[in-house]
Amino acid sequence: MRCVYCGYEDSKVIDSRSADEGRTIRRRRECFSCGKRFTTYETIEDTPVLVIKNNGARQAFDPQKIKNGIIKSCEKRPVSMTVIDDIVNAVTKQVYNSMEQEVSSKQIGELVMEELKKYDEVAYVRYASVYRSFKDISSFLEELQSMMDSKK
Repeated sequence: MRCVYCGYEDSKVIDSRSADEGRTIRRRRECFSCGKRFTTYETIEDTPVLVIKNNGARQAFDPQKIKNGIIKSCEKRPVSMTVIDDIVNAVTKQVYNSMEQEVSSKQIGELVMEELKKYDEVAYVRYASVYRSFKDISSFLEELQSMMDSKK
């Protein structure tokens, strides 16, 4: 870290403390050249992720929307809130780890279905029926058939 007084590029950290409710680290440094002390702050860089909806509109990624959709599909099913939170966390992690600034709602839906399928097939079918907007019973049956085929 460059000294603010003399411009020397090397300093040592004297003290580190958490600030801003744990979102920032405050560091006291001492310059090796002039010996003066100065303060630096280290923060997490937030890169917003935008979701591209089917109609082309863009909106900020919101894990709460994923959670609400999963809760609806798991209604009256033996899926705990812990499992739902695990699914939301897994999907959120995958979205942020992709390092993409824009993700389609289609990709997010596929990630959710992939995770739901691991825990409850009925909840998966419910979510898929809304997400893939099954037009009729035949498209619904095709999805069920592909699930049955993948189990064999």
